[in-house]
Amino acid sequence: MPSTRPRVPSSRIRVAASAPVQAEGSYVLYWMISARRTGWNHGLQRAVEWGQELGRPLLVLEALRAGYRWASLRHHRFALDGMADNRAALEGTGVGYHPYVEDRAGAGSGLLERLAADACVVVTDDTPVFFLPRMLAAAAERLPVRMEAVDSVGLLPLSAAGRDFTTAYSFRRFLQKALPDHLEEPPLADPLAGAGLRPFPGLPAGVGERWPAAAPELLEGRGSRLARLPVDQTVGVVAERGGAGAASRRLEEWLGDGFSRYHQARNDPGDPVASGLSPWLHWGHISPHQIVHRVAELEEWNPGRLSPETHGRREGWWGMGEAAEAFLDELVTWREIGHVTAHRVEGHERYESLPGWSRATLEEHSADPRPHVYTYEEFRDAETHDPLWNAAQRQLVGEGRIHNYLRMLWGKKILEWTRSPREALEVMLELNNRYALDGRDPNSTSGIFWVLGRYDRGWPERPVYGTVRSMTSASTRRKVSVEGYLERWKG
Repeated sequence: MPSTRPRVPSSRIRVAASAPVQAEGSYVLYWMISARRTGWNHGLQRAVEWGQELGRPLLVLEALRAGYRWASLRHHRFALDGMADNRAALEGTGVGYHPYVEDRAGAGSGLLERLAADACVVVTDDTPVFFLPRMLAAAAERLPVRMEAVDSVGLLPLSAAGRDFTTAYSFRRFLQKALPDHLEEPPLADPLAGAGLRPFPGLPAGVGERWPAAAPELLEGRGSRLARLPVDQTVGVVAERGGAGAASRRLEEWLGDGFSRYHQARNDPGDPVASGLSPWLHWGHISPHQIVHRVAELEEWNPGRLSPETHGRREGWWGMGEAAEAFLDELVTWREIGHVTAHRVEGHERYESLPGWSRATLEEHSADPRPHVYTYEEFRDAETHDPLWNAAQRQLVGEGRIHNYLRMLWGKKILEWTRSPREALEVMLELNNRYALDGRDPNSTSGIFWVLGRYDRGWPERPVYGTVRSMTSASTRRKVSVEGYLERWKG
């Protein structure tokens, strides 16, 4: 391997299955489960390294299960868009690509083991997202060959955070000390460029017949094919398309328009300056490294502009403009603290994982009279007395997202309008995970748990909330312009 080609840092590689490497195997297998892209991907880069070292071709397996909770047409369509992009990107490269989509829950059972049986080594993605850690651990127990899990989650390797963090301030201070050592180790923008791998000769006998590749018509999203998917068809597709191509286009559009006003108007529903990249980040269609790289290019930035002061403040450390500083705090600090929590805190989505102070004050006020109490169905169908809350819920159902500032209000009012904080958490998780394109993601979950006090501090005591921060629609209307938003989502 040429010495000029950087290797994946050891801090991002974890041995998930310690069986030996089978040097005489037919290929290196990359099991793509969360970094679902061909660029800026430490996992794919590591698989290429193994292919070069062993002189073997590379096979990429990207599968889509049907039986996971909240599986729906909306989520599947977004993932399928990404698979279509990957198929196109790998065509003609000599790398094998097998996109498999279950036609019934459990139909893919045995596929990974069959491909691993002929592999020299298996490389996969290390991630704390949703059911994937359990799936990876279960697979590792069955594989007869070494499997490495490679972390492409954030700018900071998950292994570098030696503890959980209870506030964004404490995590930010840690980042400002630890991150500079890792900024010089990004993944390659194109890990296949100049790789010189042997061409993949084809799938082992019988694999394509038992586990056939997804038809082009399905990956293209043709309605008749989508209608056959064994998932919730009532949560329909949205206009937003998945995939690395759509993600990169959205990034460039935003950099050319909303980015410059981000620090001034990110909380204003009437001025669409948010990047909107969260769904593609969740599905692994775009890397945070790619996003930071493009922001740095726009700012003509280099690491020499980092501040030597590790003060934990939101602005000033990067040495970039105000818009970039505000955005990077969201992308790096807030996104990555959620993933660190998911990585380090077992049961991070359970009520019991909340800070002790917030659970104590919420329980103390759990019997307080509620001004309104709604059922899950009334929340789902946007049938509350509050037009602004209803508008936010309609956006969630209609677009698969809620404006960031209004999502905080959305959650706070669910806390106020349910019988208990535990029920509020259940309602928020169910609505968010069912309808949001970034539902089930640690960053999305962080927002829900922030509603209940995680990463926050105590505020003046109020009924229902106790000392957990409260929000009202009236104060929101005073702070930001919502008239256009209400008109757009009035029903």
